[in-house]
Amino acid sequence: MPDLLIHKDGSVTRLTLNRPEALNALTNSLHHALSDAIDNFAADESQQICVITGAGSKAFCAGSDLKEGLSGQYPKSGYAGLAERFDLNKPVIAAVNGFALGGGFELALACDLIIASETASFGLPEPLVGAIALGGGLHRLQRQVGLKNAMALTLTSRRVDAAEGKRLGFVNEVVPARNLNASVRAWCDDILKGSPVAVQASKAVMRRSLGEPSLQSAMKAQADYPEFQVWKNSEDVKEGINAFNEKRPPKWTGR
Repeated sequence: MPDLLIHKDGSVTRLTLNRPEALNALTNSLHHALSDAIDNFAADESQQICVITGAGSKAFCAGSDLKEGLSGQYPKSGYAGLAERFDLNKPVIAAVNGFALGGGFELALACDLIIASETASFGLPEPLVGAIALGGGLHRLQRQVGLKNAMALTLTSRRVDAAEGKRLGFVNEVVPARNLNASVRAWCDDILKGSPVAVQASKAVMRRSLGEPSLQSAMKAQADYPEFQVWKNSEDVKEGINAFNEKRPPKWTGR
């Protein structure tokens, strides 16, 4: 069996880390397989959402496979093929079914949404093996939970459960393990109700605004973002207005 399973269900691509015997730890080859799969997802106009999960019931991903050492050979898109991918406007959901530790937590943080089972847990224990979380965790965690909370988790290497992750704000929903797939499907269905152009433009504008020095500058700059211009001139804008006025469901073209 391959280390990465790829399944398309309508317009949703599901990527499953398939090394349950190793808690779905990431090898160099798996980093590149993920990168290639996400490249293909990004280029496929029929695919609108990517879901990333782990095989088995114990782990989403336990981070890097330390049998290969600490110096991973990562693709140009960064850790797990996602950490340094800043031009992907399609939504990515982490379906966290167990441990998300080290690089596994960094992979989840790089996704747009985290839906977690009650059995999930999260942590950045890199200092315990003399390492630091260079796959984006040091930067993303503080942006998502605030500096003091991020410092507490990172400096102590503590692990938190899914409920605490939701309280801190990096987990969107916690569900019983048996309901994880159904919950993720419900999130996908809600996203797919909207115009793909509008959804992708919304993600892009939010991401770009983080680089602006103030709210005022972000508001002024948004009209110049390329994704904003694509949305503004899209057929979906016209279709949304027409469908509303004609009291019918919209027929999105994604253009």
